Amino acid sequence: MKKVLITGATGLIGQELVPLCHENNIEVNYLTSRKSKVVKNTNYSGFYWDIDKHEIDKACFEGVDTIINLVGASISERWTTSYKNEIISSRVESLQLIFDTLNKTKHSVTQIISASAIGFYPSSLTHFYNEDFDKVNPNFLGEVVEQWEAAVDEFKSLNITVSKIRIGLVLSSKGGVLEKVVKPVKVGAGAAFGDGKQWQSWIHIRDLVKLFLYVMNYKLEGVYNGVSPNPVSNKVFTKAIATTLNKPLVLPNIPKFAMKLALGDMHQILFESQRVDCSKIVNKGFNFEFPNLEPALEDLLN
Repeated sequence: MKKVLITGATGLIGQELVPLCHENNIEVNYLTSRKSKVVKNTNYSGFYWDIDKHEIDKACFEGVDTIINLVGASISERWTTSYKNEIISSRVESLQLIFDTLNKTKHSVTQIISASAIGFYPSSLTHFYNEDFDKVNPNFLGEVVEQWEAAVDEFKSLNITVSKIRIGLVLSSKGGVLEKVVKPVKVGAGAAFGDGKQWQSWIHIRDLVKLFLYVMNYKLEGVYNGVSPNPVSNKVFTKAIATTLNKPLVLPNIPKFAMKLALGDMHQILFESQRVDCSKIVNKGFNFEFPNLEPALEDLLN
């Protein structure tokens, strides 16, 4: 039976990925920073690590072929200077700990698949980004992704296949960006941000976790965009949610300066525009269950 090690297994994506692994007869080891969350079951085993102290239970690697890296502090908190450091360090230092341990340990790992983000790409209303685009977004999100991906690329020196999935807006009924947008719409306070023209490249969480397993099963190397084939503008995105919930949109668009006052630098997330292409993974034979926004929202909100 195949065995994977998942970091961030209790996060939004991990919670959906673990049962999918089990459905496909894949055993899961996971890392946790809380000793109380270390459990040992037949196909689901926890192991303790402390990233700050550079400690990890090496037993987590036993029998593991693939590491799926999902760990990282949320970007949906206010970006204070200290929290910006945490966003980067939680991604980079966790990978460094795994790398350093594998470098000194006999292991069976042949592939690492790491989450990344479409924040790599500069904000643009006109560009259609594929994985070959190499100019990094000059803002904070670009800095995060650049350091994140550089850290995972180090695993190539251990003869481990490196795969990176640049994830867009993950749509889930269990939290994340969709929950934040749905709440005001439900009470009649939904509105687009700015002029609403900014592109939003999204993916249904079920498609995303299937994509991770697809990259693993076919040993796909390199960067893949984890987005659906049909990105939409913020205006269309917000309107589609209101239509699905049968709620009106009556308020004027929310101006950028208001969100900057409310959220600080984090307001960039709402106003950045990345229209991202998923042709590379589609050409590898991956099929999306939810290529269009409306059916995805119907599935998640009804």
